[in-house]
Amino acid sequence: MKLSTLTLFLCTLLLQAFAVSAQDLTITNARIIATDGEVIENGSIVVNDGRITYVAAGAPRNPVGNTIDAQGMTAIPGFIDAHRHINTGPDEAEKMQALLEAGYTTILSGGGPAEGNITLREHIEQGLINGPRIIPSGRTSLNQSPEDARAQVRELADLGIKFTGEMALTSFPGPYQKEMDTLRAIVDESAKVGITVQIHSVSAQATMAATRAGVKHLVHTTNKNFLTRDEAREIAEAGVMVLSLAGFGAPVFNVFNNDNIPTFRNGDVYPDSIPQTTRVPELFLGQEMGHVQVNLRTMWDAGVIVAYCTDTSFDALAGLAHELKVLNVMFSPIDLVTLMGPNTAAYINMADDLGELAPGKLGDIVLLDDDPLEGYWNLLKTKVVVKEGRVVVDKR
Repeated sequence: MKLSTLTLFLCTLLLQAFAVSAQDLTITNARIIATDGEVIENGSIVVNDGRITYVAAGAPRNPVGNTIDAQGMTAIPGFIDAHRHINTGPDEAEKMQALLEAGYTTILSGGGPAEGNITLREHIEQGLINGPRIIPSGRTSLNQSPEDARAQVRELADLGIKFTGEMALTSFPGPYQKEMDTLRAIVDESAKVGITVQIHSVSAQATMAATRAGVKHLVHTTNKNFLTRDEAREIAEAGVMVLSLAGFGAPVFNVFNNDNIPTFRNGDVYPDSIPQTTRVPELFLGQEMGHVQVNLRTMWDAGVIVAYCTDTSFDALAGLAHELKVLNVMFSPIDLVTLMGPNTAAYINMADDLGELAPGKLGDIVLLDDDPLEGYWNLLKTKVVVKEGRVVVDKR
């Protein structure tokens, strides 16, 4: 028993040492999709002390650390999921490893107990498990008085939380006055303590109410009805950012079964399991996908910053494929690179650190086996994943 404990202790020390070392890396012979979608053929990337210091065509001037010969593979920024449901638990190591292998290097938690989010982050940062960078969020509620809501926001701030989990506004007939009074109090208090408020608004009524209350981060694209172009322009002018969630309402095939039966994104029966209000009889299950697609493009064309998320907890690669498959209907490959990279980095308040392969950014890099500008399916061909200069996945 003593030997087993000692062995575990030594392994933990080795993992922790590995977690904080190997931050220098050089990648050569890569097709690099860099700032603003610029493509650098046969280029090199140098990561020094976890941050990119060099991105250019040809051989690097001053290579450091280990060298990876990309052999023509495509280098893009590490993937960010800005709304995924995660938490600590007995299967956390397996789930976090699957996220890395899909190409994710950063995850913003969609909600849940803040303490569990923090524990998961600590397990990764301490090197106890391998995983992406975790940004925890914490629960707040609109079903309380404004005074109690302010107190709840301050409690999150005391824990070091920087994002609220999603809070749902009533879709139809629209948010109630009591909800809005509490929401305005949360927005006001959060601004004082440096917390970003995230709202779940899936009807045009709720979306516009959140926008007019000063909310800047919406975790869903409106999916219960259509936004007008004037409403989309108002959202853009207010500086609101919206997460994609294009896959909501789109049937999923061959993930939970292989018998050609469509399922909802959690594996339940499609479309009957899609959450729906019974107050609006003219809404029909299965129409959500159409609303999302039209609203996403309407907002994008109006200048809204649209970012990437899956809002799932199921298989990482399958969730990535499902979301990209639907986004592909509305957006070009270069738009997808922008949406998944700098737009999503901006949504999680890390635009200075993530979203592009450029000097000064963190060394979060994915090497793909093919060119994603030829089609979204090549974003599913991850071979190497680098997080702050450390190789965390190598499937070559």
